Amino acid sequence: MIDWLKDASISAVSRLMGLSWNAIDGIMQRSVERGLARREEIYPTHIGVDETAFKKRHDYVTVVSDQETGTVLHVGSDRKKATLKAWYDSLTEEKREAIESVSMDMWPAFINAALESLPEAEEKIAFDKFHVAKYLGEAVDKVRREEHKALMAEGYEDLKGSKYGWLYNPENMACKQKSRFKALRDSTLKTARAWAIKELAMSLWHYVSKTWAKKGWEQWLSWAVRSRLNPIKEVAKTIKEHLWGILNAIILKVSNGPAESLNSRIKMIKVRSRGFRNKERFANAIYFHLGGLNLYPEGVVR
Repeated sequence: MIDWLKDASISAVSRLMGLSWNAIDGIMQRSVERGLARREEIYPTHIGVDETAFKKRHDYVTVVSDQETGTVLHVGSDRKKATLKAWYDSLTEEKREAIESVSMDMWPAFINAALESLPEAEEKIAFDKFHVAKYLGEAVDKVRREEHKALMAEGYEDLKGSKYGWLYNPENMACKQKSRFKALRDSTLKTARAWAIKELAMSLWHYVSKTWAKKGWEQWLSWAVRSRLNPIKEVAKTIKEHLWGILNAIILKVSNGPAESLNSRIKMIKVRSRGFRNKERFANAIYFHLGGLNLYPEGVVR
């Protein structure tokens, strides 16, 4: 049953075995209980904190993962500070001190939970490149939409059909697309300027010295603030407020990529199960598939 549940939904295994849905769900729940009870003492050094949607309308759970093993350590019932802080507080002082980095997005609840729970957290919290790129990509798209609307009103179609060119790597484009995008990129369009500002930010992650990294980002912020592009200026304000965590990510050489990968796998679990009735079952499924647990009954070895 456990082996089958790793590859199929509870409903599918229920039909195949001729057992009720609740019976199969009970097997999964007990296997997770066994696995969590058997979990050996772990001292993760690099962890990721991310949110994943349980249902629509901004209903989330928080997933804490070990970035070195790629396993889920904890599933919180929401994305509030108190919930994440309670997990930090459940760790021994030795385990909290062993944590060297916490990769996360810029959600205030995640930041404050770490600041209040971990020693020297201001040196460990890392806002990774993925989220900075996401914010800047959205800003470039806002500039494009505003400029495209203004150009169309004047009868110009310079930006028509160019949306994905600004969002994706030019190296992945066909020759014809590259030629058109190069012409747009080298133009005097506001969107071209916004894209150049974004690309410069993406090149500032190679530093090994925090001092030089800070100088590079301060120069970028100066250009972004003077750009006269409101979406870019708004992101620049956010980056300036969180620059300390961006510098940590650069120097510690960590990112939230592993957590984002887990998030994609969690979405697949949710799709395969066609959703979950409640967050307890959702968390149980995450632990079952991604917790790295020994799920089998006593005496059974795989």
